[in-house]
Amino acid sequence: MSTFTPISYTSGDGLVLYARDYPAIAEAGQPGLARLPVICIHGLTRNSSDFDELAPELARLGRRVIALDVRGRGHSARDPNPANYTPAVYATDVIKLMSDLGIARAVFIGTSMGGLITMTLAARRLDLIAAAVINDIGPVISPRGLDRIAGYAGRVGALASWDEASCYVRDINACAFPDNPDSEWDKWARRAFEQRDDGLLSPRYDPNIALALQTGKLPPTSLAARMAFRRLARRRPTLLVRGALSDLVEPEQAAWMRKAAPELQYVEVPKVGHAPMLTEPQALDAIRAFLAQVP
Repeated sequence: MSTFTPISYTSGDGLVLYARDYPAIAEAGQPGLARLPVICIHGLTRNSSDFDELAPELARLGRRVIALDVRGRGHSARDPNPANYTPAVYATDVIKLMSDLGIARAVFIGTSMGGLITMTLAARRLDLIAAAVINDIGPVISPRGLDRIAGYAGRVGALASWDEASCYVRDINACAFPDNPDSEWDKWARRAFEQRDDGLLSPRYDPNIALALQTGKLPPTSLAARMAFRRLARRRPTLLVRGALSDLVEPEQAAWMRKAAPELQYVEVPKVGHAPMLTEPQALDAIRAFLAQVP
């Protein structure tokens, strides 16, 4: 298992943010091979630990991997102003991190919200993106999936035990991962919750991150989002990963994206909904093949 170095950096507005830095593992016989790094960005209520298994796989391909905790999640500071929980602000944080680390270009892997951040970055600083994997998200998304996520994001209180946390995680995700064993739900619970000083468990995110979704301020589509997607997928190699059971990117939305960007590469992960973990064989094989095309 590849190890990582914790990174602490400061946003332009003074928040202390966190990321994991996985060093590239040199390929046998090619110790000097330098490849573009990969920046992994998680979904709305998640954090960098979602890439616990994917990041080492990518590091073994000879790529440095940076996995972020977006502001308000995981080890990153919570923002006192909830209005800052937007893709535009998140993209600014990514730009700052890349500048601090001296990274001029990277491959982006964005799950759900992470894909929206990647598209936002494409609209502002396409020069920073060499290629992108967008995981079960796009500029046109299904209201059905939005409503489901709005029904739970930011609404869970403190829980009494890890068993309760595991049951909670299973309850909100079983529709998307019907074949998950109990051990997987326990692992996800320990990524999603943290133990407080009083022994209770709380989500590893600021509940305010979900306000825009709960108040209907996140529309299923917008002209700006569609333009950002076209700019990304028409001008940079882009892979769309879709869960076959997804209620956020349904066949209709996937078809729109593939028509809007004919060069878009595509893989569908069977028996999984929103959003694939990217370690499923179909997803991982597609990502490996995709990265083989990128310096």
